[in-house]
Formats: sequence, C-alpha cells, structure tokens
Amino acid sequence: MKNKIKHILLLVLLTTGIYSCEDYLDVNTPSSAQTEDALDMKDIIGPVMFNTVYAFYYAELSYGNYTQYFGSYGYGAAGLTSTSATWSNIYTEGLPNIEVLKAKADAQGAIHYKAVIKILEAVNLSLAVECWGDVPYSEIGDAFTYPYPKLDDGETVYTEALNILNEAISDLEGPDNSQILMGAEDLFYDGDFDKWLRAAYTFKARMQLKLINTGGATASDVLVSINKGFTSNNDNIMLEFPEGELNPYYSTNILARNTSNFYRAPNDQIVSMMNGTSYPFESGVVEIDPRLPEFFENEGEPGDPWRGFMNGGTGESSDGEDGNTFYKDGGYHTSATSPLILMTYAEAMFIKAEAEFLANGGTTTSTGTTTAGYNAYLAGIEASMDEIGVNGTDYLADTAVAVGEAGLMLNHIMKEKYIANFHNVETYNDMRRYDFSADVFKDLALRLEEDSASEYLGKWFRRSIYPSSETNSNENITYDETTSITNIWLFE
Repeated sequence: MKNKIKHILLLVLLTTGIYSCEDYLDVNTPSSAQTEDALDMKDIIGPVMFNTVYAFYYAELSYGNYTQYFGSYGYGAAGLTSTSATWSNIYTEGLPNIEVLKAKADAQGAIHYKAVIKILEAVNLSLAVECWGDVPYSEIGDAFTYPYPKLDDGETVYTEALNILNEAISDLEGPDNSQILMGAEDLFYDGDFDKWLRAAYTFKARMQLKLINTGGATASDVLVSINKGFTSNNDNIMLEFPEGELNPYYSTNILARNTSNFYRAPNDQIVSMMNGTSYPFESGVVEIDPRLPEFFENEGEPGDPWRGFMNGGTGESSDGEDGNTFYKDGGYHTSATSPLILMTYAEAMFIKAEAEFLANGGTTTSTGTTTAGYNAYLAGIEASMDEIGVNGTDYLADTAVAVGEAGLMLNHIMKEKYIANFHNVETYNDMRRYDFSADVFKDLALRLEEDSASEYLGKWFRRSIYPSSETNSNENITYDETTSITNIWLFE
C-alpha cells in the first residue's frame, strides 16, 4: 500500500490542477475547465482519500493546540484560526472531485464503488460543519449560476451528510451487478467493501455521538451503529507513507527541531495523563503509561520525571520546573513513515463505552456502567496498546485503570480516548461536546496568557473563523473574529 502513495502524490497535483481553480470558492467549477474523460475513477479516488486525510491533519495543527496535545516550541498557545488549508482541501480538492467520481460511478452502474465515494463525501461535509458551523453546500458546483455561494445552515448540511452516509450503508449492504471492483487505488482497504461498510457504521456512530446533545440521536442509536462497526485494528483507517515520503509530523517536529526551525512539542496535559500525575498509578508496578516513551522522549537528567509544557506558558511544566519532553525521533506518530490516522478500532470501543455509560444514565460525575460498557473501555485500551506495539498487561491491571464496572466514570473513558486519539481532530469535538469540562478531562485548564487585555482572555476557542480568501471574495461570507469563541449549533 505504501508504494501507491508515490503515485498518489503525483495524482494529487494532477487532479488539483484539473478540478480546482484559483481561489477556494471556485469549488463551483470542479471539472468543466478541463476534460475529465481521460481519467478513470481509480485515477481520482486515491487523491480524494489523500486530501481527505490531510484536511483533518491541517485542522489538527490548530485544534491539537486547543486540546493541549502540543504547543509551539512546546509552550506557545494558538490563537484564533481559519484552518484555511482544511477549507481548501474540502472545497477545492475534495468535494469537486467527489462530484466527478459520482458521475463516473453512475455511468458505469458501480454501486459499491459509489458507496465509498459517498462515505468520503459525508466525511468531508461533516468536517466542514464541525470546523465552521454554517458552510456552503446547496450552491456549490455551478459558478455561473452561483458565483457567490451562500452559507447553508450547519444543521441542515450535517443532516444531509448523515443521509449520504446512510445511503452508502444501504448501497454496500445491497447487491452490485456491475462487477466493478476497487483495488490498488484504495489507500485504506485495498478494495475491501466489507471493511468500508464497517467504517461507514463507525463514522455514523461518531456523528451520532455528537448529535446526542442536540436531540438528533440517542445513546441507543450510537450503540446500534457501533455494534456494526470496526471489529479489530485491521479496520483502522490510516494513510501510510513509503520510504522517501515523509510523515508531516516527522518533518515539522523532528527534522525542523534538529535544524533549529519552528517545531511543536507536547503539552503538560497529555504528558500528565500518561506519567502518573493526573491519574497516579496504584499497583507499585507501573510508573508510566507504556505508550509514553513510544510517543515522546524525556530529555531531562536521568531519573527526572516526564514534564510536558504548559500551554501558553514560558517553558515550564505544571510542577514549575522546565519542560523536558519532546516528540520522539522514530516515535509511533513521528517516524518518517508513521501513518496519519483518521479513525481506529480503539476509538470505536471508546465510542461504545461512552454510549453504554450514557444509556445507563451516566452523567459527567456519576459512577458505574454496564458490563458491555466496561468491557468496551478495556477493549479500547488494549486495542491502543496493540496498535502502538507495547505490552499493556500491567497497565490494564493497575487499579487506577482497572476501576471495575461499578467504579467507571466518564473521565476514565475520555482519558483513555484522549490518549488513543492523539493527533485526532475528534478530541476537539469531544471537548466541545462537554464544554471543556475538567470533570470529564481531568486537570484541563485554559491556556496561560500574559496579555491580560486580550479580548479572548478566559475563553476557549470553539470554532474556526472563515478564511479571508472567502470573506474577501464572497459577499455572502462575513469576516468575524468573534465567532471563534462561540459554539456552533452542534455543541451548544
């Protein structure tokens, strides 16, 4: 699979040139400027998958700072963001090519192939809503009729994304007599439609979990979906990198630091979750989460505790000493060929654990869950350990982790999901769902700020603002920095 990326990197440039125009809101002209007849579906779908993963990566460069996974040089806090690269990937490189793919699939009667395309469409649309709230949708695709696409209501677009996902599920569960298969062009599953069906159900459960607070879904709905979702780490959606092509977290944090350029380093929040500070280990056997040295390296003196950097500080850790923990060269997320991860079996199990907890009447501070919920919690941890390649036996046996069915709290589930979903945009959604609660995310606190006059002092950043490229060119999109601290409808 890794060798395919070398060809995809070229095709990304090719399809971007064919299906995008000079600025972002030329999303309305996906292909008419050039002939797409020369390209088959297999030529286009790989770049769409590639750009979809990178849309999440670009968003995480800001959102991962908000969730205190990392800071600039370890300590620098991010301000408001437009996540403009994510906008570009969705509206310039993703959705236009998806429309071309759907037309080609219709022409060939490729029902299952089109179902995968629909899944990718739902993923891109839902990400757009989660980033900006109201987004262009109904008027994109026809620049002559709609040169300035309006913003559609975010709830309407999200509902449509869920409808598209349901159509994909129905299509994959039904027959396809076209005999058109997906093969090497599938960067994730090598054309295994059964895995795509499980991915669709897992992504549906992820969306439904966010809809619980709006009344758009119930915990029981989530359980119905997730029980048809991922069954092992073999279902993980990952973009792998071959020799000669560098994982961006490696190039921007390992190579950059080694050459005295801008880099990021881990925050105190993630390190304290793993070094026994926020959740002290109780067995006397475990000193740190075994995943910690697979993610990071401790550059302090021998015997020094692992210390992450306070977000917004000046280089200190939460104990007042200098931070000493940095990304590891060759680490699970920061080797040259580490994958970019979109969704995993571990996350699926934590979705199930949370849904079981909520269905059982759980709240942000209550204790106790179902047997199925507790088993899903443990399965999520084990899946993460297996994915990283470490032995989690002692960790899983420690009573700080093995709290028992009657002792499980929401913060235990979300702690483990926070670690397992490192570098995943979904953590930002989780924090917004629970209003950045320290009851749910233990010891979570606002970034430190030296500027006491900042208009954002004491406030969490809750969404992206619209990119200036759009507000400068589309009369229907207004530039408004104050929206950065207001919730989108999904998290109100």
